Amino acid sequence: MVVNNRSPQPAADVVDEIRAVGGEAVAHVGDVSEWSVAEALIAQAVAELGDLHILVNNAGITRDRMSFNMTEDEWDDVVRVNLKGHFAPSRFAGAHWRAQGEALGRRIVNTTSEGGLFPARGHANYSATKAGIVGITVELASELSKYGVTVNAVAMRARTRMTENTPLFATEEPGPDRYDPAHAAKAVTWLCSDDAADVTGQVLLVIGSRVSVVGPLAVSARTELTDDWKAEDLVSAKSTLFPNGAANVIQAPPP
Repeated sequence: MVVNNRSPQPAADVVDEIRAVGGEAVAHVGDVSEWSVAEALIAQAVAELGDLHILVNNAGITRDRMSFNMTEDEWDDVVRVNLKGHFAPSRFAGAHWRAQGEALGRRIVNTTSEGGLFPARGHANYSATKAGIVGITVELASELSKYGVTVNAVAMRARTRMTENTPLFATEEPGPDRYDPAHAAKAVTWLCSDDAADVTGQVLLVIGSRVSVVGPLAVSARTELTDDWKAEDLVSAKSTLFPNGAANVIQAPPP
């Protein structure tokens, strides 16, 4: 396994944990949102481990701010790391597999978030990227299926370095820890196994012991107008297009 991080110490720490339980791992340091770094990451996996079978994309940062106060840098940094940081490694993994031809057992698992599935105030940049990762997931699932690649995404509600200052995760509850990121890791492990070889283009939301399938987007209502229709024709069609009301205020799942 090749473990990437922008900083040397976190990558080394994970490598040590893997080796401590008998696994084989090496570190790779660099920002995978940079094209050349992502290419080098995939090349290192192939060179040092013999081939590449599984890619887990987990690059992510937050720069929380209400949209009307957000700076250009706060927007650009999150889009670059979260969205491009998922696409770039996938791009070079896909190129490697395409060059090899068709084969089974290849996996990409992306990390999205509830923030990309449901509204999260003060996270416009983060939510946009996490929704974009869902788009990348279903697109790559379609593009790479002929090369034996499944592409899925996992969203988790978990206690991580990114959420450690969030009040929801500040105090561990008595009993089983439903916010333990190990729950999401089990979903990733399953998606990478032969038992999930037929699962692709899916988004799993993991909250403790509860695993949900989210999506896909679908047409929820439709109206047929004449070929020379006018904007005001939508007035009479409004109740058909929005039978449950026109205000789309989505709520996140309960804790």
